[in-house]
Parts: sequence; structure tokens; C-alpha cells
Amino acid sequence: EEQDVTQNSSIMLNSHSLQLPFSNTWKYGILALAILLLLVALTILACQMCQLQKCNRTRKKKKYHSEDGVRIKAENSIWGKKMPPLLLDTTKQSNADLKASTLMLGQGLEEPHACLSCSITEDLSSVSSDAGLLPGSRGKLKFSLLYCRERCELLVSGLEAWGLPSCGRTESAVRVRLLQQVPARIPGLQCVVQEWQSRVVKNCSRPAFGDHFVCSLRDAEVEKSTLKLEVQRFDKYSRSVALGEVRVALSELKASQSLVLCAELQKTTKDVVGEVLVSLKCLPISQRMEVGLLKAKTTPPLGTADKNVYARIDVSCRRHRQKHQKSRPRAHTPLIIFNETFLFHMPEHPAWDCTLLVSIYEVGSDPRHLVGQATVGKSRASEAADHWDLMIKSIQQPVAKWHPLLL
Repeated sequence: EEQDVTQNSSIMLNSHSLQLPFSNTWKYGILALAILLLLVALTILACQMCQLQKCNRTRKKKKYHSEDGVRIKAENSIWGKKMPPLLLDTTKQSNADLKASTLMLGQGLEEPHACLSCSITEDLSSVSSDAGLLPGSRGKLKFSLLYCRERCELLVSGLEAWGLPSCGRTESAVRVRLLQQVPARIPGLQCVVQEWQSRVVKNCSRPAFGDHFVCSLRDAEVEKSTLKLEVQRFDKYSRSVALGEVRVALSELKASQSLVLCAELQKTTKDVVGEVLVSLKCLPISQRMEVGLLKAKTTPPLGTADKNVYARIDVSCRRHRQKHQKSRPRAHTPLIIFNETFLFHMPEHPAWDCTLLVSIYEVGSDPRHLVGQATVGKSRASEAADHWDLMIKSIQQPVAKWHPLLL
């Protein structure tokens, strides 16, 4: 019996000695795994916190550059070293009278004399507040004008807009045109003396563009000149949409006095800048239309004496646009001779409701510069519709007619 007891005890000791190391290995393994998971969790948490701080710093930096930075740059570019010396001295002298010369151009933009004669001595901050916007307003545009008679120069500066319709992440810019009346048989014919494009401001509810433009202008030309400022918005496909415009007649602009204007944006309108002679011929048997581009009359702007232009013809039927065709480059003179014909496919007779668009562009300008456009079609204006009806009635006979170029 003593031998059996000794045997059993030795067996129990051996089994205990075999089980003890196995259980400790599992315990240490589980502990190591838990520590590893804890370290991974802490690493992920630290990475998330670093990314959050980085996003906050980036957002603050963008906000500073889009609002405060743009305003500082605008002030420096308008009143700083980039301005011509004589205009800079004159502007500094009249800077103290900006509040007294601040004017509000309301709905009566067509009568600048009445608007320019009323002086409002309100503070610039109260004038430029969004509280004064009317319901359904397109926004407001503030800018300053200065005409230096000694140097015969017109300065446009201080471009700033607010209250624009908001539609997500957009880009805004201002296109400035100096128009001048031209005596001609076409009523309201004007020429573009000078044209500028401001820089593009991205994702800003109140963009300050910070550009200034200078143009040579004699005293006799001031009386018949008009300044047109058009606010444009660009989408993600770089397509421009006109939000509104402001027109100011320069006849009431006093020399060597800075004038700050704050105006409501009005609906954009086209200006007649020339005319084009187009010939149309209907060929019903072959279901084609022959478009003859004969002549074009324009007044070339300053600095375009050595440039060429070309014409682009677009035809759309049943809201389907056909492939456009281009003319050969021609010299940009007051009378441009094209004498070219183009053939386009036309549908069957019941569906002869097409639209013809003639666009004249400058060669080699990037982005391309539009000189003017003319539209002919059944659903267009009276003269364009009459020309289309004459083409339908005069089968296989060319019909030529002048059409105004709009810009």
C-alpha cells in the first residue's frame, strides 16, 4: 500500500509539473496580445488627432487668404507702388474726401447725371453692408474712378462685390469694357476702346479683386464714353455666367477727383459693336443650306492693328448642334472681307426651324477673345427672322442681308 501511495503521488506531481508551464504560456500570450492591441489603438487615435489639427490649420489659413489677405492685397495693389506716380499723388490728395464723394447708383443707371449729382456722406462700412440689399437683388459692385486730365488717363480701381447669389464653390471675376459711341447708320453702334479682365477670386462671399486699370482717354472722348463692368461667375468647367452689370456714363466725371461708386447689379444687355453680311441659300433637294460669309464691319480696339480674326459658323436644328466650321484668318480692319461659303445639313421641310450663329474671334488670343456675334433664325428677332423666311421662300437663290454684331 505504501508503494501504491508513493506511485500515485509521483504521478500527480508529474502531471502538475506538466500542466503548470502550459497555462503560463497562454496567460503571457494573451497579455502580450492585449498590450499589442492597446498600442495599435493608441497609434490610430494619435494619427486621427494629428489629421484633425492639420485640417483645422488648413481651414484657418484658407479663410485668412480668401478674406483678410485679399483685402490687404487689394489695398496694396490699388494705392501702392503699382500705380503710376502722377495718379498715385492725385489719389492720395483726394483720399481724404472719399467719404464725401461716395455715391449710390440705384435702379436709375440709365440716368447717371441724376445719380452722380446726389452726394451721400455715409461711412464706407455702412454703405457696403449687406443690409441694404433689396429682395431678389443680384448683388452690388463698388469701384472707384479717377480721370487725370494732365496725362489724359482714366483709372479704374477698388473693385469689390458683395451680395452675389451663392451656389457652392465658385470663382468670380469682373470684365471691364470702355465703350465709345461711333457715328454710323446703325443705331447705338459702339466700339470697344479697351477691355480688361480682373483676376479670379475663389470661394469668397465678398470678393475684393485688387486690380486697377489705366486707359488713355482724351477730354473730347470722355463725353461719349461709357464704362461697363460685368460681374462673371465661373463653374468647375470654367464656363462663365454673367451675374449682372453696371454702366456709368463718363460725361459727368470731373477731372482729378476720385469718385467711389456703389451700384446695384442690373441685368446684362448686349451692345452693338459692328455688323456682318451673311448670304443664305436653301437647297431642299440635297437637304443642305449654303451659308455665305461675305463681309464684316467692326472698329478694332486699341492695340489690335496687327492682329487677325476668323469667323466660326454654328448651326443647330431641333436642338442638335452640328459640327462647326471656321473661316480662314483675315486682318482685323474696319472692313473685313471673307467671301467664303459653308454647307450645312438641313432636315426635311417641316422641321426647317434652325438657328445660325456667326461668331468672330481674334486669332492667337488665349483665352480666345470674342469680337462679336450675330444670330439668324426663325425664332430670333424680327430682322433675323425675316432673313430666314426669305431664304425659305427663295429656293436655290442666295439672299444676303446685314446683321448686327453683338457683344
